[in-house]
Amino acid sequence: MVYDPVLTTRRDDAAEPEAEITLAFENNKYASLVFGLYDQNLAKIERRLRVASFANGNHVTLKGKAESCEHARRVLEALYERISKGQKVNSGEVDGAIEETARQRSLFPNAEPTRGGFEQIITRKRGLVRARNAAQDQYLRAMKRYELVFGVGPAGTGKTWLAVGQAVQLMEQGAVERLILSRPAVEAGERLGFLPGDMREKVDPYLRPIFDALHDFMDSRMVERGLQTGMIEVAPLAFMRGRTLTRACVLLDEAQNATSMQMKMFLTRLGEGSRMIITGDPSQTDLPPGQTSGLSEAVDLLSELDTIGRVKFSEGDVVRHELVRQIVSAYDRAARHKNEARQDRKQQ
Repeated sequence: MVYDPVLTTRRDDAAEPEAEITLAFENNKYASLVFGLYDQNLAKIERRLRVASFANGNHVTLKGKAESCEHARRVLEALYERISKGQKVNSGEVDGAIEETARQRSLFPNAEPTRGGFEQIITRKRGLVRARNAAQDQYLRAMKRYELVFGVGPAGTGKTWLAVGQAVQLMEQGAVERLILSRPAVEAGERLGFLPGDMREKVDPYLRPIFDALHDFMDSRMVERGLQTGMIEVAPLAFMRGRTLTRACVLLDEAQNATSMQMKMFLTRLGEGSRMIITGDPSQTDLPPGQTSGLSEAVDLLSELDTIGRVKFSEGDVVRHELVRQIVSAYDRAARHKNEARQDRKQQ
């Protein structure tokens, strides 16, 4: 792979110089995969980094501000390296490469990388999964370092999906013996007994997002076998009372719907050799008005403990469709305006 940088200075000496960089990839097939179907990956890089790109065969020319072009070059080279290793590249991987390369090097060639690459997890089915932004990187590092981790933030940031991936990796490595999936069944209260079927069938609608993620990281046959043997257990939060969970990875999803007492009960289930991962979005609680969310309370009460991992995601960390990020941002702005209006009325 070769590239030819050309700098052209504009008339305004104070402005950043324009740059033109041409990249030539050795493998034409890999180059087309880097560029994406109908050059959609290049189009995303153009929008995110504000550069212009012109692809021709295995060549691509980048034009724009010098720092942006240099950043785009690193992104394309990172994507090419992933493809050459047999890894797939999609729209999300492009976003991840943009975030990761932004942290690794500056424009100056003698500068040291600010930090290594983003953290990753590896499972038999999914292979290598790498964090796509700084928050996910912090989240993965926290799950590997701490026995208890809180992942708090809006929908679409990968909290549950990455937690399931980490749990599967721990189980495949032999670090834990069981995977326990739990979630508050707020919509049905405590009346799960009125629902037809066994325990798994009663709570299946509530745990469907976790099951979807589980099938992403494990073969369907292994999931079914794990459920039959008890290696994978499904338990609604209300049914966790009185248990001591040892050598297990316990995942509590949608924890914003847990009451204060339920959260205290759940946290005290942690046994020897176990890991706990608690995820939720405090802004989407389904608890009755006036009732305190156990998630928010627990994060505040345990904020001074340095033996617990806490990662907060924001709307900028959403990794689903770009529209999801804009939707979350719009709702957050509306919530801030309501809070400001409420504060103004109190002051008056």
